[in-house]
Amino acid sequence: MRPRPAPVIAQPKPTIPKIEPTTRIAVFGDTLAGHLGTGLANVFEDNTEVGVADRSKADSGLVRKDVVDWPKAAEEFLKANPKTSYALVMVGANDRQPIRENDQNLEPLSDRWRVLYAERVDALIKVFTDGKVPLIWVGAPPMRSEALSKDIAAINEIYRERVAKAGQTYVDIWPGFVDDRNRYTATGPDLEGQEAKLRTADGVHFTKAGARKMAHFADVELKRMMGTGTEAAPAVAPVATTPQPTLQGEAPKLDDAATIDRQITAMLPSLPEPPGIPTLPVKPLAGPVVPLGRAEVTPGGALISGRPRDADPTGTVERALVRGAAPMPLPGRADDFKWPPG
Repeated sequence: MRPRPAPVIAQPKPTIPKIEPTTRIAVFGDTLAGHLGTGLANVFEDNTEVGVADRSKADSGLVRKDVVDWPKAAEEFLKANPKTSYALVMVGANDRQPIRENDQNLEPLSDRWRVLYAERVDALIKVFTDGKVPLIWVGAPPMRSEALSKDIAAINEIYRERVAKAGQTYVDIWPGFVDDRNRYTATGPDLEGQEAKLRTADGVHFTKAGARKMAHFADVELKRMMGTGTEAAPAVAPVATTPQPTLQGEAPKLDDAATIDRQITAMLPSLPEPPGIPTLPVKPLAGPVVPLGRAEVTPGGALISGRPRDADPTGTVERALVRGAAPMPLPGRADDFKWPPG
């Protein structure tokens, strides 16, 4: 009888020490902001130095303060979390409704409604500006309802204007969720370039792939602010600076990717300027236009460039071509059948 094998004891998973994140990102807004927070958490799941706090609240917005008064809620959060590094805001899906002013209900997107709504946007932006927290305002996406999408686009323009005036960052995710005719689409390429379902059946919310794609738009701006992303080239020539002295035998410290790129560029030999591109003759698209119905310029319609006809003193041409008679044979020619040859 074979001895029974010893039971396999599952080894406990190694305990990963919890590291306090040095970069804290807070997300504020409605249920779509919740998708944004989930997507960002997925972006930074392998980066223990970055933490994402989802402060979204379903059914909230800037119209109804009874659900969440976002300027007040954001201010209280920043006071309780003074180490917040960046803030993201995404609202608008629930704001297509009247605003109550005194005893009057203002219709959505009416002139007075726009004024009051812009003031509420300014109040929320001011919380982060006063707290010196960089803000990324993410615009709302298109919806399956064409009427709702039209109003969402108008509300996004209010966000864009007020955020730009405050010197903060506005991110437009609209192009990532429409087709080539700028219409809502539930499917599209994901971050891997593969066709995927991006929106849920209600035409409003996002799938996991859609949330990840939406977060990518904000992630680009976040990394730019953090100094780890690729920044745009300056519009003017950079000003030369005096290099900092280093101790003998000590290599210069390279703190970021941009510094490393500059160091590598300085080490490369300068390349000669490319030769100029030779100028090629321009071929006309078409030749001269000749009208097909123009009047004849010579009697009988003869071409101007035609050779003048030779005289026919023997009548051979007329006899052969007009009357159809064979020409007279000439001695020694192939049609001379006289025998013996003369």
